[in-house]
Amino acid sequence: MTVEASSQPSLQLYDTLSGKKVPLQTLEPGRCRVYCCGPTVYDMSHIGHARAALVPDILVRVLRAEGLFVTYARNITDIDDKIIARAAEAGVSPEAIATQFTEEYHRDLDAMAIVRPDIEPKVTAHIPQIIAMVEGLIAKELAYVVEGDVYYRVDRFAGYGKLSKRNLDDMRAGARVDVDTRKENPLDFALWKAAKPGEPAWDSPWGRGRPGWHIECSAMSVEHLGESFDIHTGGRDLIFPHHENEIAQAQGVHGECSFARHWVHNGFVNFAGEKMSKSLGNFFTMREVTALYHPEVMRFFLLGVHYRSGINFDVEVRCPSCNEAMDAEAQKAATCPSCGHQTTAEVLKGQVVFPGLEEADDRVAYVYTTIARASEALERFPEIPEEADVDLVAAVGELEGNVRKAMLDDLNTSAALAALSPALSEVNRLIDTVRGKKAKRPSYRAHLRVFVAAMVKASKMLGVFHRDAAAYLQTRRDLKSQRIGLDTAKVEALIDERTAAREAKDWARADALREQLAGMGVSVQDSGDTSTWTL
Repeated sequence: MTVEASSQPSLQLYDTLSGKKVPLQTLEPGRCRVYCCGPTVYDMSHIGHARAALVPDILVRVLRAEGLFVTYARNITDIDDKIIARAAEAGVSPEAIATQFTEEYHRDLDAMAIVRPDIEPKVTAHIPQIIAMVEGLIAKELAYVVEGDVYYRVDRFAGYGKLSKRNLDDMRAGARVDVDTRKENPLDFALWKAAKPGEPAWDSPWGRGRPGWHIECSAMSVEHLGESFDIHTGGRDLIFPHHENEIAQAQGVHGECSFARHWVHNGFVNFAGEKMSKSLGNFFTMREVTALYHPEVMRFFLLGVHYRSGINFDVEVRCPSCNEAMDAEAQKAATCPSCGHQTTAEVLKGQVVFPGLEEADDRVAYVYTTIARASEALERFPEIPEEADVDLVAAVGELEGNVRKAMLDDLNTSAALAALSPALSEVNRLIDTVRGKKAKRPSYRAHLRVFVAAMVKASKMLGVFHRDAAAYLQTRRDLKSQRIGLDTAKVEALIDERTAAREAKDWARADALREQLAGMGVSVQDSGDTSTWTL
């Protein structure tokens, strides 16, 4: 996309470093460089990982929609203690584990329409750059070597704590006694780890070993985006110590004015009042959730809360006999307190309900149904002239501007989704009220054209509602049928029976079958000689 050399984005972003919302001023007019801390690939990714990837996705979409040339880098940590441990358990190499779960990560994010990075650096491919940065820190006496390990001297970096707003004296006073007495200060952190038997290692000036976690992102971001770049993103849990240490490393080598100019951090995904994480064991993987709900539903659910706020991922487990919710104690005992039904943990896994996703599922289906109705109406009346009722078109015309306004205000996706509602409501009202009224059709058609075009632009920013509506609704229907245990073969048989009754003009039987289907939660739509069904 061609941009003016003097262009700057109109985006306002909350910057963690300054602690306030500020206009984004890129280092180069018309260009923005973004770095995101990616995953450590040793297991399937959970919903917290999805949110951390979604924030830079939205950021990149908005910047590109504003006409900027964006270079987006997101790293892969492919060597780490957890990867090594998982490989030992599986009896394979750490490289095999990292490759497997990198592919799974890509698969999950692709399903959610997450923008792929332009650059995806891996730690094992950047050992020379990491070693060079460590050497630079040693040369400036910001790091020291102890028996093949290299540590960063936190005391020597004057700005340590500026991102997390922590005081070095307070951190030192509150530090626990470290088992490694070789360190000069308990707060000093590892830049290079001496090799242990049986672990992957690389040659270095200090002996064979591998990088510490924090040095990886400093080296890779500088290598691909330059000593100074525009935006660094990541989860709030990374502010300290990871991002604090990244700053200390990069600015320690390249100077105070280097590294990221803006810091953007997303809030946690909370499960039962706690941060969702693998270490706590209270997480659901993306794959587990998207086996039950369309990936777009999870994306919509995450977009529904501002990225800086925490988001609650509510979970209910219902009794397979009486459908009453079971608390944690009842789940552990696998016995329903309401009806006394005894079951198994395996059966209860199939009884999980996500209330927030149920609501999101209904809302996404409503939007796609509206888009489908609008598109169908436009196809049905191709001969209608293009004259428009200006006031009517303007009502839907506000859609695009309101979505853009919300997104430029610190990526306010919840406000952007809310901005869709008036137009959706108006379009449905219009289709319902003017059907068959020729006098209204010219403005009706123009109104729908504006709506469809505006939704296309909004979908590019939000990353939702860009799929074929009919195909989406079909997939959604099948997934929901699976969740509620609906016998779809029986539904299809009743639909066929009802079609035969209609052909025989047995309207009483057709109506009775419609009522039977309605009792199963099935809604039937007739169009000519054919019938379709939804839930």
